[in-house]
Amino acid sequence: MNTALQGVAISPVQMADRKALGIKPGDTVKVHQKIVDKGKTRLQIFEGVVLARKHGDEPGATFTVRKMASGVGVEKIFPLYTPLIEKIEIVKRAKVRRAKLYYIREKVAREIKRQMRRMSLVSMSTEAESEVVARQEAEAKAAEEAAASALAAATPVVEEVPAEAVASSETPTEEKKD
Repeated sequence: MNTALQGVAISPVQMADRKALGIKPGDTVKVHQKIVDKGKTRLQIFEGVVLARKHGDEPGATFTVRKMASGVGVEKIFPLYTPLIEKIEIVKRAKVRRAKLYYIREKVAREIKRQMRRMSLVSMSTEAESEVVARQEAEAKAAEEAAASALAAATPVVEEVPAEAVASSETPTEEKKD
């Protein structure tokens, strides 16, 4: 019976290679997952810490990976032998004393709460489109005025004096008496 099954491919995944990886909780892994978008296939990398490994090495084996994305914790459960996973890289191994690291969820939440207590409140808001346009117009007007005043300051100022003032400012000449 074994001779008949040796030539048959049961799974497109190299099960022996995935089994030999030995993924354990605490490992930091990169999972290269195939994503199909509009008929095209691309690879997406999900890097995070393995929280749990379930169902051993049997065909239904899974592992849970957690990562922080934009300050939010994201967890994915991957089947170990799925053909949608291109490859699995172990980036770092850590020594842990638990088989399941679910406590990390609460630990991260506690740390964030501590950070929030230390923060001070800041008033932040967004601008409406009309406010943005008004601000840009004001900035443009201010820039034009600044350019005009810089141009005026750069040219020398020559005061025109009327001819009468010039004549009166001359020294008086002595008149001749005949």
